Amino acid sequence: MKSFLLAFVLLALASSLASAFDPSPLQDFCVAIDKPKNAVFVNGKFCKDPKLAKAGDFYFSVKMPGDTNNPVGSNVSAVNVDQIPGLNTLGISAARIDFAPYGQNPPHTHPRATEILVVLEGTLLVGFVTSNPNNTLISKVLNKGDVFVFPIGLVHFQFNIGKTNALAFAGLSSQNPGVITIADAVFGSNPPINPDFLAKAFQLDVKVVKDLQAKF
Repeated sequence: MKSFLLAFVLLALASSLASAFDPSPLQDFCVAIDKPKNAVFVNGKFCKDPKLAKAGDFYFSVKMPGDTNNPVGSNVSAVNVDQIPGLNTLGISAARIDFAPYGQNPPHTHPRATEILVVLEGTLLVGFVTSNPNNTLISKVLNKGDVFVFPIGLVHFQFNIGKTNALAFAGLSSQNPGVITIADAVFGSNPPINPDFLAKAFQLDVKVVKDLQAKF
């Protein structure tokens, strides 16, 4: 129970950051609706008539662990406006992140949100890298109950350095923060980036680049 209370505190903290990045709502709430007949567009998505709102518009469950049987050993269960329509215009979202032993949430960015992370189980090595020209790595080992912030747009990561599963919850200051996983974007783009260009950019042999592109 205490672990979930920590998660609620996390979301409360994240909400204080929300107005800096998403437009402030002009009403109490604006429930997303896929078929905007007789709806009013404010920001984010079209809005359901407030008189038709129901509890389900503001609810989603992430109580079940995500499947970490994958190459990176982690699973991110997003909770944004696509899962909770009632988040529309409110400038906040969340995620559950499950880690297998030595699993990682690889380097990525959120172009529209600052992230605040609380560890509920396990031990994580986390960090972010500042922008050019310094590219300073700021990192820390987190244990159960620890909280860490990743500033908007900066490359960051989480790595389970323990021998057991780990669990964290994140709050993000946007209803749709977006995510760009660096390796996927660089080596897995469609169509692919010219491997000769990437070889020069990363100072790698072009064969290595082509091998990486084949994996993504």
